[in-house]
Amino acid sequence: MHRFQSKSTILRFRLTALLLVVKWALVPLVVGLLIYSLIANDRDLAIGALGLGFVTLLMGILQWVLASRTRCPLCMTPVLASKGCSKHRHARRFLGSFRLRVALAVLFRGSFLCPYCHEKSAMLVRTRHPNSGTRQY
Repeated sequence: MHRFQSKSTILRFRLTALLLVVKWALVPLVVGLLIYSLIANDRDLAIGALGLGFVTLLMGILQWVLASRTRCPLCMTPVLASKGCSKHRHARRFLGSFRLRVALAVLFRGSFLCPYCHEKSAMLVRTRHPNSGTRQY
């Protein structure tokens, strides 16, 4: 199981995963609220739904920016960004998305399977040994 170099990388993974999951939850909610406000002819609800849609758009942009720096520690491919690269033949989807599966695994399991190299990575920092690179005579 592979590990990451720093706590900031793990924090970036968790924040990006959270933003991706919240975005996936908010999009259907915003669409549903907009449709309901149009049917019920409720202007205040429509304005609230449009505001929530704007917040969702901003979260999507922030997630997109952060996702480019969420790289698998082995293959160095951004696992939470949409790159269009070939996936591993055993990579699986959740609700049609490879990224959503990785995001949910990061948040709830503390590890994920990279959809590109299919190697497991733990949300832990590598341990560094102080004398690992020095010779003792």
